[in-house]
Formats: sequence, C-alpha cells, structure tokens
Amino acid sequence: MEHSGDTTGRTAGHAADRTADHTADHTVEIDPARTAAVVLVGGQGSRLRPLTLTTPKPMLPTAGVPFLAHLLSRIAAAGIRRVVLGTAYRAEVFEAFLGDQATGGLEGLELECRPEPEPLGTGGGIRFAADALEPGYDEVVVFNGDILSGVDVRAVVAEHRAAGADATLHLVRVPDPTAFGCVPTDDDGRVLAFLEKTLTPPTDQVNAGCYVFRRDVLDAIPSGRPVSVERETFPGLLESGRRLQAHVESSYWLDLGTPASFVRGSADLVQGAAPTAALPGPVGTALLLAGAKVAPSASLTDGTTVGADVQIGDGSRVSGSVLMDGARIGDGAVIERSVIGPGASIGDDTVVRDAVVGDGASIGASCELLAGLRVWPGLVVPDGGLRFSGGA
Repeated sequence: MEHSGDTTGRTAGHAADRTADHTADHTVEIDPARTAAVVLVGGQGSRLRPLTLTTPKPMLPTAGVPFLAHLLSRIAAAGIRRVVLGTAYRAEVFEAFLGDQATGGLEGLELECRPEPEPLGTGGGIRFAADALEPGYDEVVVFNGDILSGVDVRAVVAEHRAAGADATLHLVRVPDPTAFGCVPTDDDGRVLAFLEKTLTPPTDQVNAGCYVFRRDVLDAIPSGRPVSVERETFPGLLESGRRLQAHVESSYWLDLGTPASFVRGSADLVQGAAPTAALPGPVGTALLLAGAKVAPSASLTDGTTVGADVQIGDGSRVSGSVLMDGARIGDGAVIERSVIGPGASIGDDTVVRDAVVGDGASIGASCELLAGLRVWPGLVVPDGGLRFSGGA
C-alpha cells in the first residue's frame, strides 16, 4: 500500500477566453489528405500506479472505454483521419487496441503505432512518430495522450494558418500558474517566451498539450536523441525568429495524471461536462456496462462508471467513482471519488473515499480506505484490518 498526498488532481477547469481581432475563422475545413495527427502515449503513468502497472495510462478504462478512444473520437470529429501513436511503455497494449478498433467506432481512422526504440522525450517522440507519415502531410496536429480537453481543433488549425505560424500552441488559463511553466503572448497572440515555474509568473497562460506544426518545422527536430519540445524545440524556434502562435480558448481541460483527476475526468465524461463521441451509453448520473448487477437499494451518482459484470450489494452508495470490470462491492459499502480495479472486491460496510484499490485486491468488511490510500494488486486486507478511525 502507498499513501499519496496528492488528491486534488484537477490542474485546470474552464479557461478564460481571449477574444482578439486576429482570431481566425473557426469554420476552416481540415483536408485529411494534408493534415495528420500524432498522439504521444509513451509515458509510464507513474503517478497513477498501481493502475498503470499493467495498463498504460491512455488505455485505462475511462467512462467505459479506454481514454484513448475519447481522444481519438475528438480527432476524428475534427476531420483528421491519419493518426500515428507514439508508443513506448507497454506498446503491445496499443497494438491490441488497434486490432479491435473496428468495434470501437473508430474504423474511419487510419491508425498506426510507432514504438520508440529508446526514450526520446516529447520533441524526439513527436519527430520519431511523425517520420511514419507520408510526404503529402504538410500539417501535423500533436496531442498529449493524457489530456482530456474540449479544444476546438479546427479553431487551433485556423489560427495557425491565419497567422502563417511555424507552430501553434493551445494554451489555457489556470487559477494557480505557479504550478506550471507559463507562456506569455503579445496582443496578436504571438508567443514571447517559455518560462519555467516561478512564484511570480507574468501570466496565467500555460501549455495545454496540443500543437500544430508545419511539417518542415517538425522535420527539423533532431532525430535519434532525446529532445524536449518545451525546453528545446519551442525556445529554439523563438531564438531563431520563427513565428509561434498561441490559441487560447474557454474550453474544458484536465490533465489525467493523478487518481483524483482520473476519476474526475471519467465522471465529467459520463455527465457530459467533457466532450466525447465515444461514450458507450447515454449521458447521465451513472454509466453501466454489460452484465453489471446493481441491487435495487444501492445508489449510483455523480458520474459513476460501473464496468462489465460488476456486482453492487444492497444499500451501497457509489459516487463519482470508477468500478472496473468484474469488481465486487458488498452490502452497505460507501465508495466515493475512488477507483476499484478489475476483479477487486470490497467487503460489507467498508468505506473507500479518495482511494485506489488495485487489480484483484480483496478488502474485507468494515474497513476504511481514505485520503489518497493506494492498495496494490492482489493484496488481501482482512475484516477491519485497515481503518482511519477507532470504530469497530
């Protein structure tokens, strides 16, 4: 078990809008023969362990399907068809997903995995993945594979073209920019600098993890070695006088890097607060997958996802949580803002709040799992064996 103090998760919600005279026409059409996408999905997801011990973060079940399916549905909706996934950690899981894509409503996409031979960083990973693209693609949209966003992809592309930019970044405004590096811009949206974290940031605008590159600019990123797009590529472009444009919009944005933000994002998808075309059911207070059995006296609220073949006992209350396939919840249990891994079991009258229970773990009756507690896969906790209070 591991206790984590990070239970906030949400790094930004709805960014403030910036409306300026230079804002481009958002009705731009994307030509699928000219514009392609690269999605970076190679990270190990260490902040989400134990969930990511066997499953890469973008493949975690999020509102009923792998998170990657939600992102790909947004890419497809923008009119992009050619997509390269830059993989590394457990690349075989993505290959299996591609083999099943016809059943996931993504059959209109031309998907390809490009496993990195060694860790290449964000810039090196973008370059390596983009090398798989045919020469005709002269515009590449890049996405971080762990960001849940309502960004208007067509609007970012439109601003990129209208500005004649070499690269364009999607930026969001955050309540506390001291937690991030920030990106100041001028009145025309031109990027002025990339600044590291500071206690006195000059702006609340931060990098939201979506970019548009001209292909020749992307091809100039050094190959065969680690490169940071944030610390090397973008600053280098500024130093050489290239045009870097910013697109700031009031759209949903959430980094799914922690358990708290993961369950928040899943709940927002279920309730329709975050956009997707991949939700396997209607928007509502809860999402139930095939074979789920919920006792009539149990309650499901706040965007809970109940995975396939999950069983929930009498009088249990589940709020804003993710119950993965095959989980078992006993009678009178309380599950709030938590993740219960596949095949895990929760005993009668146990409380799980802001916690993670790993795959196949067994939690006995009358336990309390609170405040960021993480239970590793397969661990067995006896009845009353773990409590945060002195109750019986």
